[in-house]
Amino acid sequence: MNKTLLKKYTDLMGKAREQAVFSQAEGILQWDMRTKMPPGGGELRSQELALLSGIGHRMNTSPELEKLLKGIEQHADYGSLTLLQKRNIHLIRKDFDEQTALPEELVVEMRRQSAIANNVWRKAKAANKWQMFRPELEKNVELAKRKAGLLMKVKKTATPYDALLDGYEPEMPERDISKLFGELQKGLETLLGKVMRSPKQPDVSILERKVPVDIQRRIATALAETIQYDVTSDKAKGRIDETEHPFTVGNYDDVRITTHFYEDRFAYAVQSVMHEAGHALYHLNLNPDWKFQPVGHPCSMGLNESQSRTVQNIIGKSEDFWVYFLPRLKKLTGDTLRGVSVERFVHALNGVAPSKIRVEADEVTYGLHIIVRFNIERDLFAGKIAVKDLPEIWNASYKKSLGIDIETDSEGVMQDTHWSGGSFGYFPSYTLGDMYSAQLLGKMESDIPHWRKELRKGNFSPVKQWLADKVHSQGQLYDPSVLIKKITGSKLTAKPYLAYLNSKYSKLYGF
Repeated sequence: MNKTLLKKYTDLMGKAREQAVFSQAEGILQWDMRTKMPPGGGELRSQELALLSGIGHRMNTSPELEKLLKGIEQHADYGSLTLLQKRNIHLIRKDFDEQTALPEELVVEMRRQSAIANNVWRKAKAANKWQMFRPELEKNVELAKRKAGLLMKVKKTATPYDALLDGYEPEMPERDISKLFGELQKGLETLLGKVMRSPKQPDVSILERKVPVDIQRRIATALAETIQYDVTSDKAKGRIDETEHPFTVGNYDDVRITTHFYEDRFAYAVQSVMHEAGHALYHLNLNPDWKFQPVGHPCSMGLNESQSRTVQNIIGKSEDFWVYFLPRLKKLTGDTLRGVSVERFVHALNGVAPSKIRVEADEVTYGLHIIVRFNIERDLFAGKIAVKDLPEIWNASYKKSLGIDIETDSEGVMQDTHWSGGSFGYFPSYTLGDMYSAQLLGKMESDIPHWRKELRKGNFSPVKQWLADKVHSQGQLYDPSVLIKKITGSKLTAKPYLAYLNSKYSKLYGF
């Protein structure tokens, strides 16, 4: 490579490193806000995060950064760069153009407001007071609309909502998502009907037996150990904390997850720990040679959710996993699960029934929860509905889609943390992740057909290594549509996911 070009590229990677380290530090403040910060600290924390967001914006849009980018892009030897180097430059350019389109005052205000709104949301949800949260959500939406309007020009998207979606799932506009979700919804509704008509229904009361929170903490640690997410050794790079809404934060050497414990619903923590640990494994197994480079981050939130949903559902709800782990669970819980067979426990864990709460939903109905949110967000940013009408729209959507009556706003429109944090456009990632996970499963079955036998012995290594090689270590080297095709040979469709669900639940429910 030309020496001048190499020098410019090296300097550019130095800037990228600074941005990555700064972002990681900012993430820890976000983690603290949602885990350890005292209730009265919200206003100060909003100011701290606002200040940092302004500094970060200036770093990401600096004249030096632009000069380096142009110097590389316009260099006569640009064609000599490797795929990896060109991808890094592409990702930095994309971020630079998008960040430059946003005024610093908007970026700062969005961060400040999201911190305030999240703090108010927690209090409003606990008190079931929608009117307390509504003004803050209205501010979040207005700020997001300003952002989307500016970004759709530089991203060249058809709608403002597309500009927001692109931040989570590149090259996946609402038109394509609507098509995928339309196909999926029909299949889910058909399958749900078969399941609900089956006489072979599980005894889900097993999962409502009381397990003290201190015992559940030990269960959470045991689950993490089983799937090789280290939270206990002197070299641990992970930890498990408690929050209202579970999440994962960090990359490479410091990746933290959270959960929530309910004494009479121990399965909630089981599933949330598996879900978040799936995210954590992705973040921990990114290519170490790409640390601090743009390519050294997860590919997209859809691919990221595919890893959490793989660990939570494909692994964590399988008979193969519980052949190994149920004896450990029984040992930890004493007499609570005495006499419960693996078959009976797995059937209960995979019980299907329309419910109010997304994070507690089964695999068959989960996508319907997401489709409700996607439709609301799409209409909200198209100006067809207003924030003040969201509870009524939410409740009507749940009645139509899931046949559920929502009784309180805390279990309805305020159940999720995403909108309080300004994460509009994130929700589709979950169900796109389910689709990715099923498509990846087909390839994994072909490559390592013995993985289920190993899982029955408590050996998660074959699955972990396959996911690390095929997905985690690829980072952002490719857009998600390209990566899924490189791995599986096909573009993303709803068919493999529907096939996976029909195969699994026909066996469980006997049809």
